[in-house]
Amino acid sequence: MTAYKSGDPTTLNRLYGRSKGKPLRAGQQELVDQLLPQIAVPADGKVSAARLFGEDRPLHFEIGFGGGEHMAGRADMLPDHGFIGAEPFINGVAQALVHVSGDHGAHPPLANVRIHHGDALEVLRRIPDHALSFAYLLHPDPWPKARHAKRRMMNDGPLDLIAAKLKPGGEFRFGTDHPVYLEHALMVMRRHRHQFEWLAETADDFLTRPPGWPETRYEAKARRQGHEVWYFRYRRRAD
Repeated sequence: MTAYKSGDPTTLNRLYGRSKGKPLRAGQQELVDQLLPQIAVPADGKVSAARLFGEDRPLHFEIGFGGGEHMAGRADMLPDHGFIGAEPFINGVAQALVHVSGDHGAHPPLANVRIHHGDALEVLRRIPDHALSFAYLLHPDPWPKARHAKRRMMNDGPLDLIAAKLKPGGEFRFGTDHPVYLEHALMVMRRHRHQFEWLAETADDFLTRPPGWPETRYEAKARRQGHEVWYFRYRRRAD
């Protein structure tokens, strides 16, 4: 769960959110100490599929993966693709590592995931243009007050960056259960119609979770609370 921070929504600055919560359990701390260094995104230099996975392959990037349920689910579905996830909240990173390690034997370890504990925009800037096949922003922090609108990830600067990194025909997926954020996101995406084509023909296309879209813990919580959840798929237009 991350939010975009800038004094000007057209200028990129950084993401910010919680960095830690409850103390990690012993098993989680062990994964942070031992597994995370093995699969961490390099601290500098170009971030490419060849560098991370030793070969060219379709590349996915998830901004603020929460507990990693969606990222791990997609990685399990698509073992020949490469997945990068960025999350500043260490407890979320620890939970994602549980999924990557095999979720206590529930499935084999995932060899096609790389994790950045920190600012997603810092990594996104280092990905070559037109390198991503998919980008995901699922249930970001809504910052519902009007004066906090500039902190939302769905703003012009971040969307321009996402558009630059997606290949033509690549897909940007966005999900939220917050009506204020929904209204804001739709307004912003309308300004980016020259970059993104909305892949929806009927209301069912954004009211029903599409196939191949694993549920996140935040989505499940929203449903338990009786919230409606919206799903958006956008295709990157050719420049």
